[in-house]
Amino acid sequence: MRKLVSVLAAAAGLLALTAAPSLAQEWPTRGTIRMIVPYPAGGGTDVVARIVSKYLSERLHQTIIVENRGGANGQVGLQALKQSAPDGYTMAMTSDSPMTVNKWVYKNLPYDPMNDFIHVTSVIRLPSLLAVHPSLPVKNVAELIALAKSKPGALNYASAGVGNFSHLEAELFAQAAGIKLVHVPYKGTGPASLGLIAGEVQMSFNNVSTLWPYVKEKKIVALAVMEPRRMPDLPDVPAISETIPGFDMAPWVGIILPAGVPKPIVDRLTKEILAVMKDPAAVKIFTDQQLVVMTLPGEQFTALIQKDSDKWEKVVKSANIKMD
Repeated sequence: MRKLVSVLAAAAGLLALTAAPSLAQEWPTRGTIRMIVPYPAGGGTDVVARIVSKYLSERLHQTIIVENRGGANGQVGLQALKQSAPDGYTMAMTSDSPMTVNKWVYKNLPYDPMNDFIHVTSVIRLPSLLAVHPSLPVKNVAELIALAKSKPGALNYASAGVGNFSHLEAELFAQAAGIKLVHVPYKGTGPASLGLIAGEVQMSFNNVSTLWPYVKEKKIVALAVMEPRRMPDLPDVPAISETIPGFDMAPWVGIILPAGVPKPIVDRLTKEILAVMKDPAAVKIFTDQQLVVMTLPGEQFTALIQKDSDKWEKVVKSANIKMD
């Protein structure tokens, strides 16, 4: 009897080993995969999603539909991902704040960033830019700070939503500069940039890739990149650290899946995404749009999410940022 049990156990193990590669080889076969972007079209995360989906679609020989599900700083889209079938046919391209900030800002978050999702890999680091409306009489960061100090609470700024990187970046900047700014939240980086262009607000922190086309058209004025040093492709734009030493901030974008997706599918998807991010044609597109490739797969991505979550917990509590 013991011998029979051992034989059956060995056979079951062998079946498991052969089934895993088979599952990865069979996926995907349906012809359509959804990539949820938890923001409106036109923002940095959306841009990254559309580039990655194009090249990933070619590698998988499947149609990938980018689905914009904006609302509540990414909550709407990530809740939809959580509720989707864990079969590998629905993924999300998300920025960092829905994964690292929302749990500290919102009282009732409809998902758990660490347990409801599989953290596949980060893909991009998004350098950001401080820009102002041309009507604001400042030419650099020092003049902006001086103006804000002379008129406490008179200057307002656009963000992509409460708890978004553009909100937290402005709060950190205000704290570091010793100034008071008025927050005007929008529903995404795209709408926030349009608000700045229209003069609805006077300044904004946003992705370089989102704002730079408007800088070139002279619709807004670039004051600084939020980087430790000047960016090679934008040598005439000062780094924020030249005015506020040690200050820098760049959000990231990455791909996640709902919890429960079989490991062979996760491994296959990870492999294909990493291949896309090494494709010279894709890298050139990212570089041309001031986007920096940053791939941290699996456990490295999870560690980054946890590290940033711990960091933003302190910032959110210090600034008393809350939403129902």
